[in-house]
Amino acid sequence: MSPRSNSSTVSLPRSNGKQAAPQVTDEVVVREAEPDDLPEIVAIYNEVLATTSAIWSEQPTSVAEREVWLTGKRAGNYPVLVASAPSGVLGFATCGPFRAWPGYAGTVEHSIHIRTAARGHGIGAMLLSSLEDRARSFGTHVMVAGIDATNEGSIRFHRRAGFVEVARMPEVGQLRGTWRDLVLMQKILDP
Repeated sequence: MSPRSNSSTVSLPRSNGKQAAPQVTDEVVVREAEPDDLPEIVAIYNEVLATTSAIWSEQPTSVAEREVWLTGKRAGNYPVLVASAPSGVLGFATCGPFRAWPGYAGTVEHSIHIRTAARGHGIGAMLLSSLEDRARSFGTHVMVAGIDATNEGSIRFHRRAGFVEVARMPEVGQLRGTWRDLVLMQKILDP
């Protein structure tokens, strides 16, 4: 297995005796995102945007916007990973600068978004593990997660992965007309 991929078999959820999308038990591979993945990345992003408080924006994205985003990530040598199965992209993860000042060069902030039907089946853990490996390979010391304080699932997920809560910042952002609290969690990758 190369450091750029990770695979395992994942049994995806069923609903009323029928399989939900993705529609089969799939062999999942974590790999670098390609431009052809962008329509599915956009669909996942916009689904998360519309149905959760994970993204503090109300503006859906487009493939054209994500093309610029992917180009920028590549230019900065930051990974964009997808969990891919024969049925399509199940989720994606990326990281980028935590803050722009040179003293923060060893710290990245990451995000992971999973298609609703694929949540709870280890896809996020696969993506995070691969992202941590990639971050270590380019000298990252700390990974940071910024999480909406009401997103208990993401907070639990990050705790299980070894992240610790380091701050709660009341009312630092807005979503749908409501002030939101931000939880910052971090993991030191090379103690």
